[in-house]
Amino acid sequence: MTTEAELVAALSVVLSADVDDLERVTGGASRETWAFSTASEDVRRKLILRRDPPGAMASGLAREAQLLECAAAVGVPVPEVIASGADLAGASFVVMRAIDGETIPRRLLRDDAFSAVRPQLASQCGRILAAVHRMDAEMVDGLPDDDPLERDRLAYDEFGQPHAAFELAFRWLEDHRPATARRTVVHGDFRNGNLIVGPDGIRAVIDWELAHAGDPIEDLGWLCARAWRFGSDKPVGGFGDYDDLIAAYETESGTVVDRDALLWWETMATLTWGVICMAQTESHRSGALRSVELAAIGRRVAEVEWDLLTNLARAGAPGHRVAPSELEPGWDLPAPEKDELGGGLYGVPTAGELVEAAREFLVHDVVPATEGRVRFHARVAANVLAIVGRELASGAAGKTAHSLRLAALGVGDERELCALIHDRALGDVDEAVVASVRADVVARLAVANPRYFGD
Repeated sequence: MTTEAELVAALSVVLSADVDDLERVTGGASRETWAFSTASEDVRRKLILRRDPPGAMASGLAREAQLLECAAAVGVPVPEVIASGADLAGASFVVMRAIDGETIPRRLLRDDAFSAVRPQLASQCGRILAAVHRMDAEMVDGLPDDDPLERDRLAYDEFGQPHAAFELAFRWLEDHRPATARRTVVHGDFRNGNLIVGPDGIRAVIDWELAHAGDPIEDLGWLCARAWRFGSDKPVGGFGDYDDLIAAYETESGTVVDRDALLWWETMATLTWGVICMAQTESHRSGALRSVELAAIGRRVAEVEWDLLTNLARAGAPGHRVAPSELEPGWDLPAPEKDELGGGLYGVPTAGELVEAAREFLVHDVVPATEGRVRFHARVAANVLAIVGRELASGAAGKTAHSLRLAALGVGDERELCALIHDRALGDVDEAVVASVRADVVARLAVANPRYFGD
């Protein structure tokens, strides 16, 4: 683990300037992000350091620096690159000029300071993405050019976790892949959260680590995935409508956006986010990078499953209801029962009561007394305990219902059901299979995030 003092010393050498005010920035589950200042010849600059965790495999941060420079050349608003390299205290890095503005999605979607510009953001995104897709891929060394569906299939299989909703999505995506008319640079993570926004609009596009060559509609689909709406009903980043995004993109790029292809890529983006959730949680479970944030992300897979089933219904996939938003009876969980008389093997407080006590301590004592990264992770930990409490409250009834649903389909467990869907042994997927899968997703989501149903 690199200390802050070691980072300050290394940065001072690289930048030939005094470094101070170094602070770890909240967020960035896969890479470190630091804010700091330099002073040299009476000139003070605010800068951002992006850095891989020490010991990580060789990264694309050098490529990210190239991408930023190429993007600036075609008019994409990006931070200015100050320095980059393969070794800053044992890890690859890039230093950029800090840009004033907001990146936290919920603030962008709710604060009055952005009320005037919010209606313009979808159109701005369309114009910026058209510029991104004018970048010359040949100017970037080693730009990945993988098939995303094949990549996700391989990664998903590697985890060995059965999710029937994922299998249904893989099957539909394989059968309905749109033709790719163009291949361009694709940002790969263009979304609310990776945009620096001020009252005047989008000031910079950041986090280019997933950039690759591919179909440009992929970027539009990623921006529209529900994961990046943060509780808003607006489909484009939580701040705009499809028509505004598409009209601006078509005008700026001179190409027509196929709406069916956009839905395909939005569904592909949803699936990819689910695989990323699994990968990040596995990095915690394996011990490679222990983090309460990464642990919690694993339970967000239930949100992805719900969104996949919803998108398949929008696309008219066989066996899916037109509007699968109605909730099956019994999705809501009972409150944890209190053992008023005590007794039992472990006594009182019950496990549920202990979990709730720890959650209340985090929410009411730790969060108000902390700030920055510790405050953020305290909130995450409180949410983790809430999930555990809901799972304890669900008891054995949920598992019994799950087993009965699988038995009605003639399978013993979800892994067997996934294999049958994958191998197409069931023939056409019918309503009974989809209804069973949806009921399981509802049960998981009721534990992981019951508020998601109403978002």
